[in-house]
Amino acid sequence: MQYVIFDLEWNNVYGRKIQGFINEIIEIGAVKLNERLEEVDTFSSFIRPSIGKRLRGSVKKLTNITNDDVQSGEPFTYVFSTLRKWIGSEPTVVLTWGDGDIRVLIENYKYLNGIAYIPFLTDYVDLQPFVQRKLQTPSGQQLGLSRAAEMLGIDADAYSHHRALADSELSAECFRRVFDLEELRSFSRPCGTDFYAKLAFKPHPISNIKNPLIDKKQLTYQCPVCNVNATRRTEWKYSNRFFRAVFECPICHTQTKVSVRFMRMYDHIDVKKTATEYVPQQSE
Repeated sequence: MQYVIFDLEWNNVYGRKIQGFINEIIEIGAVKLNERLEEVDTFSSFIRPSIGKRLRGSVKKLTNITNDDVQSGEPFTYVFSTLRKWIGSEPTVVLTWGDGDIRVLIENYKYLNGIAYIPFLTDYVDLQPFVQRKLQTPSGQQLGLSRAAEMLGIDADAYSHHRALADSELSAECFRRVFDLEELRSFSRPCGTDFYAKLAFKPHPISNIKNPLIDKKQLTYQCPVCNVNATRRTEWKYSNRFFRAVFECPICHTQTKVSVRFMRMYDHIDVKKTATEYVPQQSE
């Protein structure tokens, strides 16, 4: 078993083929680790753009990559064919910090090669939530790579920020610090049809209160003081992704504004529910 951690840099350009914008990859960096987490090799390459002609000023400022740098690179197909050979035939878990790089890579394969999958990807781990679980950070908080490194006692400033190989090496060091094989297996995702379908799915809020996917139990409220079900006093109104209504406890008569959001994910409904004391506005 080996581990390949990679990172991409890209330039947002207009793609005529799709008549929309696409993040065109301009650099890749990768680190290969053996099963003892020892660095075996690294891979780094600029990629000569074929969709956009010039780098955005913001990209040049963020990465210090120049137009001359990317023009010195090889075409996308050649670079990723070389990367595939570099990875080899050994069973491999591929890791990235967040799944954004995987999404961008799929987008580039589809645009430039006409395929909607990554040929060298068999098992994948999103390193970000794996590290965050070890750091016990809030699940709703997305931790940046540099901040995670600092929390793990790693000097992030020793690495060149927003350069593909350096970010791969920093990700690899974070991986070493939190490595747990059994827990890693629970994060590993086989890269079959379901994997790509889930990545392609766009989460969206449910806005129809009659949608059968809504758990009607979430549309009730229990008074935390009296431990009895409160009575809904207003109709549910949908606003800013939330259904909102006012409830009143039949015993203490406290009024509470309840807000519930139902977010349709690929394989489940994510529910967020809040309750705040409601004070009716006094008419003058």
